[in-house]
Amino acid sequence: MITDVRAPHGHQQPYGTAYEQMLEKVRYEGAYPTREKADEAVRLVLAGLGRQVTGDERVELAARLPLEAARALTAQIPDTHPLTGWAFVKDLSTRTGASLATTRWDTGSVFSAVSAYAGSDLITRILHQLPAGYALLFGRVELTPAA
Repeated sequence: MITDVRAPHGHQQPYGTAYEQMLEKVRYEGAYPTREKADEAVRLVLAGLGRQVTGDERVELAARLPLEAARALTAQIPDTHPLTGWAFVKDLSTRTGASLATTRWDTGSVFSAVSAYAGSDLITRILHQLPAGYALLFGRVELTPAA
């Protein structure tokens, strides 16, 4: 489980039903022991994704996610130089102090739920926008053209 020491802990606000359902999906997919651990993973991974996705895809993704998840995504300013999928995992791992394996697990668990909300077409458009390496994080095969 990734943990960002800078993230506030113990926020006891009630969540919307859609976000509760998203947390339960992430908790189940990631085998997290508590909803709070799933919430932490969702917020950190979506913040990272918010630094990568731009344009219409960013707006459309935010519109499809539960409000709390959309806020985590859109609170970030996109980076001027997008990271590859592997660099994305390494960046999150560095920011949180978690191992690469744990960060990769958290990313896949959250991206699985994001895919369910976004739909296949939007995820495909997002993957075309991002550098190589994100397809696997979203549970897809990444095909590269032959040289």
